[in-house]
Amino acid sequence: MAQGEGTQVAEAQIAQSIATTTEVPRWNMATRIAFRLIFAYEILYSFPYPLSLLPWSDKVFGWYNTLFVKMTLWTGDHVLHLNKSLAHSFNGSGDSLFSWVQNLVMLMIAVAAAVVWTLLDRKRTNYRAMQEWLWLYVRIVLGATLMAYGSFKVIKTQFPDLFLWRLLEPYGDSSPMGLLWTFMGYSKTYNMFTGLVEFVGGALLFVPRLTTLAALISIGAMGNVFILNMSYDVPVKIYSFNLLLMGVYLIAPEGRRLLNVFVLNRTAEPVVHPPLFRKKWLNWAMLGLQLALLVYLGSTQLYQSYKRYIETGDGSPKPPYYGFYNVDEFVVDGQVHPPVFSDEARWRRVTFDRFNLVGVVLAGGPVQRYRIKLDQSKKNLELTKSGDDTWKAKFTLEQPSPDMLTLNGEMDGKKIQAKLHKVDLKGFLLYDRGFHWINDSPYNR
Repeated sequence: MAQGEGTQVAEAQIAQSIATTTEVPRWNMATRIAFRLIFAYEILYSFPYPLSLLPWSDKVFGWYNTLFVKMTLWTGDHVLHLNKSLAHSFNGSGDSLFSWVQNLVMLMIAVAAAVVWTLLDRKRTNYRAMQEWLWLYVRIVLGATLMAYGSFKVIKTQFPDLFLWRLLEPYGDSSPMGLLWTFMGYSKTYNMFTGLVEFVGGALLFVPRLTTLAALISIGAMGNVFILNMSYDVPVKIYSFNLLLMGVYLIAPEGRRLLNVFVLNRTAEPVVHPPLFRKKWLNWAMLGLQLALLVYLGSTQLYQSYKRYIETGDGSPKPPYYGFYNVDEFVVDGQVHPPVFSDEARWRRVTFDRFNLVGVVLAGGPVQRYRIKLDQSKKNLELTKSGDDTWKAKFTLEQPSPDMLTLNGEMDGKKIQAKLHKVDLKGFLLYDRGFHWINDSPYNR
């Protein structure tokens, strides 16, 4: 066969395969019901995100969130008959009892919507056009979320540098989540790597032709996040699992083609998605809108992460008296407490840390953590406990020399006097070891 004839045959085969893939067969009943359920659930779960990132969006969509709060509280009281009332407050946990019930409410509504939809729309053969719109929405939701996650890792703000008191706390006294935050907070390189994977995967989701590649990257990134959340008891299990499902949903139609390429060593025919609109200029406008949203969300999220890094994160100025201090003298109600480990009341070390935190290492006990309020002009120092608004301890603070501090005040009804001297951060293996290209033997301590 001549070369020209071979080319014509190949082109004809490609044209035929494209025509075949654009012909949408009748969906079976299970596929139609599954689509209705997925469509209802994804919209209920994600809306109004990412529109909620836009300015003044809380005033526009506040009613939606309020409605689901009321429905969740009602379900907990009247359907599940919970023994305790649901607490609706943002405290950083996405796995609260309220969150579980709210996710159940969304799933129940989605199931009900799918049932009603099935009864009213039994003659429909497929939902190919609606599927394209749902793919678009899921891509934007997942892409915006991944870029947000990635931004706060590329610019290291989600996992800050190690707190000083962490270096004094035994491994066994840290929570699983605290251990993960310590692991991630130690390495700037690993933060940037994981952040770039998430950010790039999210950004590619805004480009329709790159959806398959982007979905694979997203599944890898969110699969890792979900397993970490499950393994280290991080209370973002519900959210990370839902994001992982979004990636699976985007890649599911490509399952057979991926199987052909990666497993069966067969040819994968090209897939042509039907356009969202009949007019070309509307499709080009929609593509331009997606790219504009990509630039807007990517730049604003990176800016917010940088702003947080500079103002309150690792890039912010160190607070006054930042560092480690050994407690040389410790007096309680006029009685001197010598530095012996059997005395659980004696302070051994004190750390003045970022984010207005103070750590007190007891001679025979765990690290005590406090919030600090410092008035340098009056030399007043106030300690508070997280979760206990009634507890307070007040001290006057003096600095006889740059590396010396004295505290005089009252804590738990007892008068406290302490003399502290600052020590160098060096001496901790975690800081001193560093990176080595050549290791003649493992240095595992």
